Amino acid sequence: MVRNAVREFMEAEVRPHVKEWERAELFPAEAIKKLAEMGCCGMLMPEEWGGPGLDTISYVLMLAEVARVHTAMSTAVAVTNSAVQVPLLTFGNTEQKNKYLKRLAAGEILGAFCLTEPAAGSDAAGIQAKAARVGDCYRINGTKTWVTNGSAAGVFILFAKTDPAAGGKGVSAFLVEPGTPGFKVGRHEDKMGQRSSPSVELTFNDCTVPASARVGEEGQGLKIALSALDGGRIGIAAQAVGLAQGALEESVKFAKARKAFGKAIGEFQAIQWMLADMQTEIEAARGLVYQAAYLKDSGGKMGSAAARAKLYASEMVNRVVAKAVQIHGSQGYSRESEVERMYRDARVITIYEGTSEVQRMIIAREILGQ
Repeated sequence: MVRNAVREFMEAEVRPHVKEWERAELFPAEAIKKLAEMGCCGMLMPEEWGGPGLDTISYVLMLAEVARVHTAMSTAVAVTNSAVQVPLLTFGNTEQKNKYLKRLAAGEILGAFCLTEPAAGSDAAGIQAKAARVGDCYRINGTKTWVTNGSAAGVFILFAKTDPAAGGKGVSAFLVEPGTPGFKVGRHEDKMGQRSSPSVELTFNDCTVPASARVGEEGQGLKIALSALDGGRIGIAAQAVGLAQGALEESVKFAKARKAFGKAIGEFQAIQWMLADMQTEIEAARGLVYQAAYLKDSGGKMGSAAARAKLYASEMVNRVVAKAVQIHGSQGYSRESEVERMYRDARVITIYEGTSEVQRMIIAREILGQ
C-alpha cells in the first residue's frame, strides 16, 4: 500500500515537472508538502511525535519510489527523515522534541544536517567549527559545506568542537534555526546532478545559541553524527535502487520502441544481456537494502549491513545508468532524455553518506574483528 500510494503520487504530481525543476534548479517545496500529508516526511516517527510510526522497510519502499521518478526529491526527504529526525528522537530532550519533531514530521519545516566542511568530509573528527561556552549560551564559529536542504530548512543539526584539544571526543551537536544572528546561507554548489536539491555553504560568525539548543551531552556529537549516518545509509541505498529501477524501466520502453535493422533493438542479444544484467544487479541490491532495514527494525546487531547495502547499491546504480545511456544511444546523451539526468544524479551516491571507500573500511573492520 505504501509503495503503490507513493508511486501514484510521483507519477501524477511529480513526473510532469521534473525536467522543468531540474533545468531551473527549483526546489519542489510544494510537492514535498504533499508527500508530507501522506506521512512521508516523518515516516520513522512514532505517533506521539506526529509520525505514522512505520518501520524501516516501509521507509525504504517510499524512498525508492520517490527516487524512481526524482532523485533530488528523495535526497531532500531522506535527510529530513533520517539525518535529522532520528537523532533528535534518540538523543534530544523532551523540550527539543516538542519544539521540532511534530513540525518536521508534518513537513511544516524541513531539517538539514551540517557536518561536512571545506577540509573535513570522510574524516568527521577533523571538523574545525568551534562552539565556545559563554555563560548560558554557545558561540559558534565555522563553515559548513554541501548542506542538503540548506536554503530551505527550518532547523539545522550542527556539529562543532566544544573541546578542540579532545579531537573526535570534543565534538558536540546543536540545533540552530535560520535567522539566528551570525548564521548565513552562502553560495549554492553548481552541481553535476540533483540540481533541484540545494546543496549550500553555511557560515557561522559568532552565531550564539542557548545551551538548551545542545543535543545530548558535550562530547557526544560524533556519536550522534555517526549514528545518523549509519541509519541514513540504508535510505541512500534505497534511493540507489529506486533510481536504478527507473533507469531500467526507461530502457525497457526504449528497447521495445526503437527500431534498427528492421526490428526492435530489444530483440538483439546485446541489448537483452544488458537489460538482464541491470535487473539482476537491482534485485541483488534490493535484497541487501531489505536485509539492512529488517536488521534495524528487529533491534538486533545491524553491524556492517547498512554499509554493505550502501556500497553495493551505490556502485550498482552507476553501472545500471551507464548501461541505460548506452541502450538509448545518442538519445541517451541528450538533455531531453530521462536517462541523461539519471546518469548525472547517480554519480554522487557513491560519495555522500560515506564514500564507497569508507563503507569498505567499515565492512573490513567487522570482518577482521576490529
